[in-house]
Amino acid sequence: MPQTLDLFPIGNCAVNALIDRGGRFVWTCMPRVDSDPVFSSLLGGLEPEDPAAQGTWEVAVEGKQTIDQAYLRNTPILRTVITDADGASLEILDFAPRYRQFGRIFRPTAFIRLVRPISGVCRITLRARPTAEWGAKLAEHTNGSNHIRYLGSDMTLRLTTDVPVSHILEERTFRLEQPIAMFLGADEGFNADIGATCTRMLQQTEEYWLEWVRGLAVPLDYQSAVIRAAITLKLCTHEETGAIVAAMTTSIPEHANSGRNWDYRYCWMRDAYYVVQALNRLGAVDILENYLGYLRNIVDRADGGHIQPLFGVGFEPQLTERFAPDLPGYRGMGPVRIGNQAFEHQQHDVYGQIILSSTQAFFDERLLRPGTVEDFKNLEPVGERAFQLHDQPDASLWEFRGRANVHTYSAVMCWAACDRLGNAAAKLGLADRADFWNARAAQVRATIDKRAWNEELGRFAATFEGDELDASLLQLVDLRFLEANDPRNVATVEAVEAGLRKGSYLLRYAIPDDFGAPQTAFNICTFWLVEALYLAGRIEEARALFDEMLARRTTAGLLSEDIGFADGELWGNYPQTYSLVGLINCAVLLSRPWTSVR
Repeated sequence: MPQTLDLFPIGNCAVNALIDRGGRFVWTCMPRVDSDPVFSSLLGGLEPEDPAAQGTWEVAVEGKQTIDQAYLRNTPILRTVITDADGASLEILDFAPRYRQFGRIFRPTAFIRLVRPISGVCRITLRARPTAEWGAKLAEHTNGSNHIRYLGSDMTLRLTTDVPVSHILEERTFRLEQPIAMFLGADEGFNADIGATCTRMLQQTEEYWLEWVRGLAVPLDYQSAVIRAAITLKLCTHEETGAIVAAMTTSIPEHANSGRNWDYRYCWMRDAYYVVQALNRLGAVDILENYLGYLRNIVDRADGGHIQPLFGVGFEPQLTERFAPDLPGYRGMGPVRIGNQAFEHQQHDVYGQIILSSTQAFFDERLLRPGTVEDFKNLEPVGERAFQLHDQPDASLWEFRGRANVHTYSAVMCWAACDRLGNAAAKLGLADRADFWNARAAQVRATIDKRAWNEELGRFAATFEGDELDASLLQLVDLRFLEANDPRNVATVEAVEAGLRKGSYLLRYAIPDDFGAPQTAFNICTFWLVEALYLAGRIEEARALFDEMLARRTTAGLLSEDIGFADGELWGNYPQTYSLVGLINCAVLLSRPWTSVR
């Protein structure tokens, strides 16, 4: 069968991997999410079962009959059960260690695979085929008595195991008569009993995640969906710096042969804002606190107040876009891109997202490091930049590459930057600064009311003095620019639904862009429509649409960026934080209150 996005992420907030429905590692970048993929078969152009497939790590069972996969409850630990034609079965437990040790979180750049017989005796073949230089070649290797060293492009890996290493090197089929353990990590000696140690790590990792989930304030309804989305959003964080990446992958096309193949393994100010907003609703303040540290470093580095839309997870500003010619791409649909040219864009909404993400720190007394007057003063140049640019052209949140306009969403985000600085100043007792920023906010609001409102059409437009529609107009209520029952909002929502809805899905925009007319819908936009329908009192319609989106999730309970109009097939990078944010927000909105059952 061809590659699909029916994949299970695992990780530990340092590294992550995607495992397919055959139990194979098909995408893993090490030592960081934006590194060269050591397991790259997701973009290798071959079907997963192809014997020539490289960039994969597989436990193949002779005579395989059925495969059942599920996460251990409330964890990102994946259990795969494979049964052969004779009824013999085994289980594979895949995870990245994460637990508290020595007063800090232990999250090594490593993955563990535990393979255990369940019944009968399966015959298995272990295939470990890491690649180097972006799929150009298999990684060179050396070995010792209990380990194999793989020379990757960005790090040297060591696979330590209690199975004979020649079984792996020769891809020899053998009987699984006892449990085996494999630890793939940095090129360091493993000075302990590997089976017992990996089993202990499994138990401690499971305990960590159960405790983390236990602290979430989940809605009564849709709990399993929300928990899985929250865990996966946490896996999209690079805890060392606080960065939050938009997705784990690069170059999954937005639709078949579209050429819309982008690298999303970086931290967008916009996407991260939506992630912390959603997780805050669940009480996951650990991610907010860590991300605020990342933001403070970004603001400190701002050149003349300018902040670009995205950065590397280590604050890298240069994300030069290039191609990986040796990887054919998902289903052979290249190109495979490394880097993202959007770092050069002018996207003025980022100033609002930085300040909106930071505002909670001035009000939330749970935080270990509450916002200070110094933090506020450091944010004021960001607000000034927002004020200066609120009526200037940019590439919009949709990152148009071939045109620029004054976009309403960007302008409203600039208004929100000024407005929230006014709120923060008042909280800090800085009355003069509160008056200053409130006046700035009023001035920006007046500009938007005048220039984004299309009097002839009786609604807001996506651009100043324009008539275009885009789905971001549905965010005017969430940003507190309009009330849901404001006639201007009601008219705008009706126009967006009429102009951009395709069956059950909502387009970002309907006009052709640099790559032609859109052929898939952007999942977050459909969730925005669910919110708009709910706020308009169309609650049963909202719930039906939300249930339909839940049904489109992968077996892992997740979504990618885009979805096909006709067949509901998922496209675009995966798992997409935007989409999981929409799922959480709508679940919270549509759920019954806990008071209804207790």
